[in-house]
Amino acid sequence: MNKKKLTADQSTEILKVLKARFEKNMNRHKGLDWEKIQSKLEKSPEKLWSLNQMEETEGEPDVIFYDKKTDEYIFFDCSPESPKRRSLCYDYQAWESRKANKPENNVIDKASEMGIELLSEEQYRQLQELGKFDLKTSSWIKTSENIRDLGGAIFCDRRYDTVFTYHNGADSYYAARGFRGCLKV
Repeated sequence: MNKKKLTADQSTEILKVLKARFEKNMNRHKGLDWEKIQSKLEKSPEKLWSLNQMEETEGEPDVIFYDKKTDEYIFFDCSPESPKRRSLCYDYQAWESRKANKPENNVIDKASEMGIELLSEEQYRQLQELGKFDLKTSSWIKTSENIRDLGGAIFCDRRYDTVFTYHNGADSYYAARGFRGCLKV
């Protein structure tokens, strides 16, 4: 069996969860039709598998946008706090550079394994316009090459009703810092 494909029962279950979340949070996707989204998902079993991965790590994926140019629905992790994929340094290079106390994995490789991308700073701020996220946690976001080449990586959170962008060494990791993903379907 294909590793990145759900069983029929798993597919039915994740579609049911996604539909319920879609209907509960209509403010995130005004004007979008669930039937069209579901039809697209049913034609993309690998994308459905990725959404299930997001759900299993408590990311609570939801549709937040429809891109007319590319005919793609955009899903973000919409859990109130950073999903349960935490205590990860930024990328393999950062993970490899740690001499002691290496975390289990890194954000870039974990996202790739899940078939998703990290949110950019712009996407993170777009998410924050839909609600208040990461009030107690923080989330790694895509980091530009020039910052990464200097050993850093960036992350965001929301404090004092303001979205902040910070920097840290890419090899750092914390129990309260995870990452939020984006999936285009």
